[in-house]
Amino acid sequence: MGVKGNATSVHRNAALLSLATTVAERVTTSADIDRRLAPVLDRLRLPTGLLQRVAGVHERRNWAEGQSFDAAAVAAGEKALAEAGVNPGDVGMLINTSVTRKHLEPSVAVRLHHGMGLPPSAVNFDLANACLGFVNGMTLAAQLIDAGQIRYAVVVDGEDADEIQDITIDRLNQPGVTRRDFMREFPSLTLGSGAVAAVIGPADAHPEGHRILGGVTRAATQFNELCVGSVNGMFTDAKALLKGGLDLVMAAWKEARKDWSWSAMDRYVLHQVSDVHTDAIVKAAGLDRSRVPLTYPRYGNVGPASIPMTLAEEARHLAPGDRVLLMGVGSGINTAMTEIAW
Repeated sequence: MGVKGNATSVHRNAALLSLATTVAERVTTSADIDRRLAPVLDRLRLPTGLLQRVAGVHERRNWAEGQSFDAAAVAAGEKALAEAGVNPGDVGMLINTSVTRKHLEPSVAVRLHHGMGLPPSAVNFDLANACLGFVNGMTLAAQLIDAGQIRYAVVVDGEDADEIQDITIDRLNQPGVTRRDFMREFPSLTLGSGAVAAVIGPADAHPEGHRILGGVTRAATQFNELCVGSVNGMFTDAKALLKGGLDLVMAAWKEARKDWSWSAMDRYVLHQVSDVHTDAIVKAAGLDRSRVPLTYPRYGNVGPASIPMTLAEEARHLAPGDRVLLMGVGSGINTAMTEIAW
């Protein structure tokens, strides 16, 4: 980690114009999951309440009957465009950052592009980078707006944790599952569903927008096997992932001091994982805990949607001129930090 390795981006004319969410309607409490896991918890002599006490996740959302992650993402995109006052016909790019997908091909983006009624000239594609996808999508959109290649972009994400939740619970209740097996899949039980969309456009045409100033990214891809997920489950070496992720974040944080002053931001919007991860980053970076809003106690870890969903909830408490830092870590592992002037 001693090797210099931050990539830095600075944006001249990009602004976040709106953020909109679609909240999944069905609430699943951690107590509900404990009841479904009763056979394995009893057999392994594990206590109930681990999700609440260890992860700090008390409930998460799941899609109700008639809801789907892609329809919810379309609804979030339509709402974001309306709130930004941007005509769908003026959108030059749609970036879908969802981890969830019904199939490998075609992209999720084509369904969202069609659902939002975007023009045929709007480039559309999926950008996959685990839980960092949305922040990466915002950065890419800002760069293309700065370059004059597009005028408006929609970055969108929809996640569905329902299937992986059910499969994980069924597997953990099978005979022969050990404590080690249980802990490897424990993070899957913290996942939640939701959708969010952002509209990004030129700052000079939208003085009311929130300037995307830039930030840094950094990779530690030697840790690419610490958290591996598929539709069948997510398997994690939680201890090694926490250490590798924290080391990576702090290496990026320290090197960023040459270009950025992030020690006294008004808000630090972290990727929403757990109490353990949040406490570790707050302590290591010396952050003011009162400036770190949390949504994982209610929504769980909603993957790439976690950071923008948390920012959308916190927006009503922000004032013009506030400085906001988005901080995320994605499996693989990568980290990104992006500053927004509210």
